[in-house]
Amino acid sequence: MDFWKRANLSRFATALLLTVVSFSVGVIGFITIEHFSVADAFYMTMITVSTVGFGELHPLSETGRIFVSFYIFFNLLVIAYLVSVMTTYIFDGELRNVFNMLRNDQEIRNLENHVIVCGFGRNGRKAYDELQANGAQVVVIEQNQQLMRAAAETLPHTLFAVFGDATSDESLRQAGVERARAVITTLPKDADNVFVALTARELNENLTIIARASLKTSESKLLRAGANSVVMPDEIGGSHMANLVMRPEVIRFVEMISGLGPNKLRLEEFGYAQLRRELRGRSIRELDVRSRTGATVIGLKLATGELVVSPNADTRPVPGDVLLLLGTDEQIRTLLTQFRG
Repeated sequence: MDFWKRANLSRFATALLLTVVSFSVGVIGFITIEHFSVADAFYMTMITVSTVGFGELHPLSETGRIFVSFYIFFNLLVIAYLVSVMTTYIFDGELRNVFNMLRNDQEIRNLENHVIVCGFGRNGRKAYDELQANGAQVVVIEQNQQLMRAAAETLPHTLFAVFGDATSDESLRQAGVERARAVITTLPKDADNVFVALTARELNENLTIIARASLKTSESKLLRAGANSVVMPDEIGGSHMANLVMRPEVIRFVEMISGLGPNKLRLEEFGYAQLRRELRGRSIRELDVRSRTGATVIGLKLATGELVVSPNADTRPVPGDVLLLLGTDEQIRTLLTQFRG
């Protein structure tokens, strides 16, 4: 059970436990002190707890009356606590939150090939928004409940979240790390990101792990821990600002590709296996992507791992190759409609 569920259910579970204990003490007390049968002891316990005022089945001994006196006082406290908890759950929406949590957990269990984002700070939120914009299913692991609830209220879609420590096996498993395709860890401490990478890699060998780092010295540690790529936001930001001075037009073009500029462009990858069967085996020239969709083939990732920039028009993609394309959202949608099998 995750942190959020424990926090919300602890009071309810305590109230139920106290109720069970109260009934057990009453039944055992009447059997032990007054030698009642189980049925009589249960009946006496019920009328004592409910305070309905029915008469006693048998006259009580002095010890029995003392027991009942303390038992009634104890039950008044238990009932007051139980009523308080139930009132909170019914009128303050806690019961609805419990059902939402259970539904959230069930939906996460059904996810496959999704992306897990660890940490929902500035970097984590940006990664989440980009993934959602590209149609990916995302599960967020975050300890700050207030942050996540505030974010959920602003989103037009369901926010799948696990509230807990992203470095723990339990939280990663609850987020479905065994079925996920990637983990993005954006925790503020590099040591925590190292631990997430190490744990996630152990739980899923085929996982793509992208990790955030603040210090240059952490990069090698994250790679050794199992991260596929390491991103350093501070370093990227400084380089970006310098290039705005030295190469402003290049940076503006990069911003367009990244979706940050006013005229947004979109980078897309299109694998050979996604091509319609009748289009497989054709050259880039024969595919004629540019004139048919407006998008441009800017690169080709070969099955061998080599990346070819501006591939020759006579190149014929083969199984395992991936075309890298650039265009507007509309051009990319047209391409996917016309070329995807």
